Amino acid sequence: MHAQTASDPGEAPIKKKADPIQSVEIKASANAYDPRRDDTASKIVVSNEEIMRYGDTSVTDVFKRLPGITVSGASGRGGGEIRMRGLGAGYTQILINGERAPAGFSIDQLSPELIERIEILRAASAEFSTQSIAGTINIVLKKAIRTAQRELKVGAARNADTSNPNASLQLSDRGDGMSYSIGANASRFDFDFASPSEESRIAPDGSLAMLRRTRQADSGRNDVLGLSPRLNWTLDNGDTVTWQSFLNTNRNDYHGHSVTDTLLGAPSQYAIRDMRRDGRNTFGKSDVSWTHQFAGGGKIDAKFGVNGLRNTSTWREHDYNAGLLGRDATVLSAVTEKGWSTTGKYSTPLVTDHALSMGWDGGLARREDTRVEDEVFPLAGRTSSSDESYDARVARLALFAQDEWNVTPRWSMYAGLRWEGLETTSEGNTFETINRRSSVWSPLAQTLYKLPDSRDQLRLALTRTYKAPSSSSLIPRRFTTANNSQTEPDFRGNPDLKPELATGIDASYEHYWAENALLSASVSMRRISGYTRQGLILEGGRWIQTPVNDGDAVTRSVELEAKFPLSAVMDQAPGVDLRASVSRNWSKVREVPGPDNRLDQQTPLSATLGVDYKTRDSKLATGASFAFKNGGPVRINANQSGYQTVRRDLDLYALWKFNAQYQLRLAVANLLEQDFVSDARYTDANGTQRRTGIFPGRSTGRVTLETRF
Repeated sequence: MHAQTASDPGEAPIKKKADPIQSVEIKASANAYDPRRDDTASKIVVSNEEIMRYGDTSVTDVFKRLPGITVSGASGRGGGEIRMRGLGAGYTQILINGERAPAGFSIDQLSPELIERIEILRAASAEFSTQSIAGTINIVLKKAIRTAQRELKVGAARNADTSNPNASLQLSDRGDGMSYSIGANASRFDFDFASPSEESRIAPDGSLAMLRRTRQADSGRNDVLGLSPRLNWTLDNGDTVTWQSFLNTNRNDYHGHSVTDTLLGAPSQYAIRDMRRDGRNTFGKSDVSWTHQFAGGGKIDAKFGVNGLRNTSTWREHDYNAGLLGRDATVLSAVTEKGWSTTGKYSTPLVTDHALSMGWDGGLARREDTRVEDEVFPLAGRTSSSDESYDARVARLALFAQDEWNVTPRWSMYAGLRWEGLETTSEGNTFETINRRSSVWSPLAQTLYKLPDSRDQLRLALTRTYKAPSSSSLIPRRFTTANNSQTEPDFRGNPDLKPELATGIDASYEHYWAENALLSASVSMRRISGYTRQGLILEGGRWIQTPVNDGDAVTRSVELEAKFPLSAVMDQAPGVDLRASVSRNWSKVREVPGPDNRLDQQTPLSATLGVDYKTRDSKLATGASFAFKNGGPVRINANQSGYQTVRRDLDLYALWKFNAQYQLRLAVANLLEQDFVSDARYTDANGTQRRTGIFPGRSTGRVTLETRF
């Protein structure tokens, strides 16, 4: 602002000519704080820009491009399992805002638009649960409101088998002491798959004794609606209070029809099967967090939340033999889960160069599960009914303390101790009350040393982690299959399961040679006791699969990663960023005979390769990503074996920014159309029973119009 002056009080004021406005460009320094480089506890942070780059509507599609992470399942069909070090559920911990999601909630239901960042922790820290033998992935939802925002995205994805229209809306604003944000997303997923499969039996002399081929068609629809409001308050004393909620509901309808032709040997019990499912799922979570800064520099963060889940479904099966209805089955199931949770952390700078903190993590969940099955066998003139229900109560409490100590400007150490206790109580109408208690002490240590006269640094971590059995794996309730066999068994939980315990070591070398340029190499090993594998037994003429603790296992990994802008190796380079990674995993289960006795059907080799380009005016951004996951045979136990399918994902994207208001995002996923192959075998003195299936891969085109208003 400039003042006005006059040469005489009677004269009109003379306006001074305004100085031209100068623009100041601020660039991040190479020495700016980077959690990947500077935190003693190793952490990889994936930004919102990277998450949204390909316009994914499913968060699992984001993970397949991240270093050291693989996604199982067929590309484009959803429901894939996220794995670190090639290990899946229970070994890889998935958190949302630092807390474990309730059982029955799938992160596929989480829209990428709601995510602020993704944190990948290869080694455990005391602040988070140590149910993380392979590592931890923490999905942090958007919380802080920096600027007013009104953004609408409308898109559609399609291939030969699926269509997926979707939309999302983000509204946010801030005023004096308060800010708010509302996120909403809606999508519809229609599918129509054809999945051929084959079942065979090889006699002990090597001759083919049985051969059946099945043609199966699966179609249906899944509608998803999500809502995520949040409010932030800054109080007069500087305290902050945040209320954040997440509500997701989906409706799914499924129709499957299969026809089995027997080319050799005895026919299957039912040659034609018609299946229908109608399901509803609703999940809600709401929490309030409070932050207070003390005069002496201490700080407390506390949070309390409630959550609930309701899942209902109706399953109908009509099975035919020789054109006649042989079985008419109806299964009604309902799951209700309610619970609360609380977390807190107190940090204090009592000692110079120390960041000392301690806290708690606890909660209680109650689950009610009912399953009513009615079967009619018209040809046999009989009926069968079962009414199985159970109530489960899971109480947990964890206490932790941790200290990050800057020993010297180049050397820092982290030490943490966490105690976790878990109590599970289950009551059912078909089994006696089951009560299981377990607790684990987890001492943790990490250190970071920055080599003098260079940007190189070394990391080392020692961890104690574990894998707790899920509630469903403890319940001795049987889930049946129509064509029961060694390769298609029933399932029953085991109430005697115990946690798997692991002692691990991680070491890495990191080289930063330019701004945003990194080369890293890391190795790790885990020794696991009380390993849980799937056992197979024959009981009452039916094959039953059940989990059992059986012996020890060991797993080792090597990971290499490189990411850098082209300008780091070339003068006057265009705006190109390159990234690549490769991970090699080995494991061995001692009680399972080799070869190929890998832990949890571990992915032995995975790799990613990506390139991104942006014009100088940022009007156009484009790029490509290739993700590879190797497979091969896997020995599950002395009699059972399977096959880990190969997966190759080549994705492309382009983003045009027409102006500050509109931009268009195009993407193509699974350009190579890699098929998904399943293979299960059972071998004993009577020969080999084998079941194989092929799920055809499809390229998916995606277009999204994004507008800010």
